[in-house]
Amino acid sequence: MKILIIEDDKILAKTIQQCVRSNYDTDCAYDGEEGILYAKQGIYDAIVLDLMIPILDGYEVLKTLRNDKIFTPVLILTAKDEMKDKLKGFRLGADDYLIKPFNRDELLARLEAIIRRGNGSYMNQNTLQFKDLVLDLNCRKAVVKGQEILLQGKQFDVLEYLMKAQNTILTKEQIFDKIWGFNSETSTNVIEVYTSGLRKELKKVGYDTYLKTIRGVRLYVVRIVF
Repeated sequence: MKILIIEDDKILAKTIQQCVRSNYDTDCAYDGEEGILYAKQGIYDAIVLDLMIPILDGYEVLKTLRNDKIFTPVLILTAKDEMKDKLKGFRLGADDYLIKPFNRDELLARLEAIIRRGNGSYMNQNTLQFKDLVLDLNCRKAVVKGQEILLQGKQFDVLEYLMKAQNTILTKEQIFDKIWGFNSETSTNVIEVYTSGLRKELKKVGYDTYLKTIRGVRLYVVRIVF
């Protein structure tokens, strides 16, 4: 899973990264405008948002994201502890509110809670299912009627992302940023290799027809149709 940290204090942003790195991959944005650009990629499971950030403050970031129908769970992490600040954050669409300085275990617990609520009941079961195709997120296995699908490398991660984004068209760049990360030195062409391999494995159990690819001059998108 992947977290976006929007925090202008680079030392604190690094500290947050270190606190969550055993559980999540992370990206950092250091002002509100940059944070919105990152968040609109739609590749994050949660956002940790400071309120006092430059260009656009945290409230403006939150308001913009919710107005643009981006409902990624948001944990406000700030030194502003007055009730009016908390209420404003919740009214704008925040999912939780944590005051600085924070305890690492509490931060992780609150992130886990808002991600679980945001992703729905399947997070409680640690499985994803479509018809007879079941993904076990703990064991990282894909099974259809007792037959395991042999997924290599990041094929499992790609299929998991597609199944979570039900009926959503995802660009090659979105898939790449979600699975490989912004800073990866790998080419985005790797997406075609992995989706082709994934489709071959799904074909063995009759599920390749649900993985749709749309090609264009500058567009390569994939969707899994439920």
